[in-house]
Amino acid sequence: MKDKFIDILVCPKCSGKLQYNKTKTELICNADHIAFQIREGIPIMLCDQAKQI
Repeated sequence: MKDKFIDILVCPKCSGKLQYNKTKTELICNADHIAFQIREGIPIMLCDQAKQI
């Protein structure tokens, strides 16, 4: 994913900043301890599909 794109995305649950995990291809919200998968370059930003970490 492009860094500019990641910088404008926020967690849909808390509006907090997300961190990109390149090895797992997911966006992580450290505040809520959840991760959003990225499939085929598209982040899946649905809280009910987020993975608890």
